[in-house]
Amino acid sequence: MRLAFRPDVRFGEMNKQLGKIAAYAEVELQARFRHIETWIFDLDNTLYPPSSDLWPQIDERITLFLADRLDLDGISARALQKHYYQRFGTTLCGLISEDSIIPAEFLSFVHDIDRSTLAPNPSLKREICALPGRKFIFTNGSRDHAVQTARLLGLDGAFDDTFDIVDANMVPKPDLAAYEAFLAKFSIDPSAAAMFEDLSRNLVVPKTLGMTATLVIPISGMVDHREAHDQQTEVQCIADFTTSNLTDFLKIINGILC
Repeated sequence: MRLAFRPDVRFGEMNKQLGKIAAYAEVELQARFRHIETWIFDLDNTLYPPSSDLWPQIDERITLFLADRLDLDGISARALQKHYYQRFGTTLCGLISEDSIIPAEFLSFVHDIDRSTLAPNPSLKREICALPGRKFIFTNGSRDHAVQTARLLGLDGAFDDTFDIVDANMVPKPDLAAYEAFLAKFSIDPSAAAMFEDLSRNLVVPKTLGMTATLVIPISGMVDHREAHDQQTEVQCIADFTTSNLTDFLKIINGILC
């Protein structure tokens, strides 16, 4: 049974919110998280909501990069960007494969954005820090982007390390090779790991490897700036849990584990 948690639900209120399955929910959470030693978090649209303006900025700068480096008009650059994203998983992988672009130049350019709209989230930091074991950011973006974004979210010091697209040899999630490289670098046992992601397709491999998988979704009615096909949840059922409030969900977990 896959459990979904509303953003306003706290464990002490589950009898009201979930009725007869409250007791089952506690048992299920204990079963899925009691043994976890490693906690893995996606960055973009997971540690901050997809209503943020960060992705639209990155998206625009990717288009500008293609237009400038490949001498394309805006419409053609945009079309090529979306083609590469859907075919290769990231625009960068398409550029490497088809256009021999230097990755460092691309990553530096597209992540040169204004992050001032991000606000510190001390409650999220408190819950992440309280989790027993190691914590990592696993992103298809760059390490620098992850470090800067985490800092503005007030999450600096909450994670043991960050694994980025360069660490993955430019192979993005959801490719199996990206996860294998991540697990090997940090000597992680996937059966004792939990992953939190906003893209359902990026949880398929972790679940297959034995991780506990949680899909982080937008709050109902919230603006979602992600790509249209990224908003699809056709494989949502692969996740063990679904939550629209990561902070409250981690608080529930910590309450059960303490």
